[in-house]
Amino acid sequence: MSNKEFEQQLQNALASLPNEIQPRRDLWPGIEHALNSQAAEPVVTSSKAKPYWGMAAAVATVGLLGWLGLTQLPGLSDSAQLAQVLSQQHQQQKQALLASFSGQPALTDNWQQQVDELDAAALAIKQALKEDPNNPALLKMLQQVYQQQIDLIERVHAPAWQKI
Repeated sequence: MSNKEFEQQLQNALASLPNEIQPRRDLWPGIEHALNSQAAEPVVTSSKAKPYWGMAAAVATVGLLGWLGLTQLPGLSDSAQLAQVLSQQHQQQKQALLASFSGQPALTDNWQQQVDELDAAALAIKQALKEDPNNPALLKMLQQVYQQQIDLIERVHAPAWQKI
């Protein structure tokens, strides 16, 4: 099946779907109950919620990378664009994590040295990407180094045994 045939079949299938689907029952009582119960619950702001900032940053990073993957930056190749976006998002995520863990003591003393070593590895990969910009293995390595750095920061400040 060619791409055009597939697109045509997809368009036909989408056109045959109903524009509106009615629920089987009235949903407003459940919505009203949920809104009233949420208004009655107090808002919890504690230090236990801080690890969730890391997860939120990771989700935002993935979403932004997906969105930027669909758009094009003028003057950059796809892999150069992706490396640049990866680097920017990693720095933002790293800063957010460090800010969220600023009041917590680290479990080890040499964690900053390990972060610096991972930064040096990322820099070496970026240099290799300048020489071979269309190498997907280098992009994957860069992504893995960044993820290792984020994982290290999270493990040092919020180890698994402290999480519920």
